[in-house]
Amino acid sequence: MFFKKSAELPTTETALKGREEAMPLQFPHALFGRNLRSDDPEGFERIYVGMGCFWGAERKFWTLDGVHLTAVGYQAGVTPNPSYREVCSGQTGHNETVLVVFDPTKVSRATILKTFWESHDPTQGMRQGNDHGTQYRSGIYTTSDGQQADAHASREAFGIQLKEAGYGAITTEILDAPPFFYAEAYHQQYLHKNPGGYCGLGGTGVSCPIGLFSKQEKYSEDSAEE
Repeated sequence: MFFKKSAELPTTETALKGREEAMPLQFPHALFGRNLRSDDPEGFERIYVGMGCFWGAERKFWTLDGVHLTAVGYQAGVTPNPSYREVCSGQTGHNETVLVVFDPTKVSRATILKTFWESHDPTQGMRQGNDHGTQYRSGIYTTSDGQQADAHASREAFGIQLKEAGYGAITTEILDAPPFFYAEAYHQQYLHKNPGGYCGLGGTGVSCPIGLFSKQEKYSEDSAEE
């Protein structure tokens, strides 16, 4: 996790070629015992987040009651099925992300987003703390229109709180979820397997308003006017 690299995203011409084969993952989730590639139960939601080193980020979510499954991987880049070493080179364009599958009747979308915002500093651009590079950028990758609207609303609400606390503008990218490429086996649930392992996450200490959904209608109206 200690690589230093360019903060510029590669293009399709400059990115590494990658491969057709997906990462083999013939083992269950280390805590939940579920297949990492299993289908989501009916009524559950999945969302993907990038917030720095994915080791610590995954742990933030598997501890939430109502989270059904987590996994780490690579997303929002160019190279298909990249390896960790390739991502660390800065030549794939991928972000280190966490897949979160959750039961919205037990843990709200607002709580998932609040955990995301409060667990890292979303104003740092292509880094998180001492971890520098494109793979450490802040991002939310959504799988529904509702998630997209709530992500934008929460960014707006938290941005106000951060500004009042003296922080700069939020740099978090919010996109429809691009392909998710699972990371290697040893990265999955890393801090459960290695409790003393490295975690570079650090929040701002600023509280994110939990009433995120109240802004959803305003965001939808603003978008329609653009």
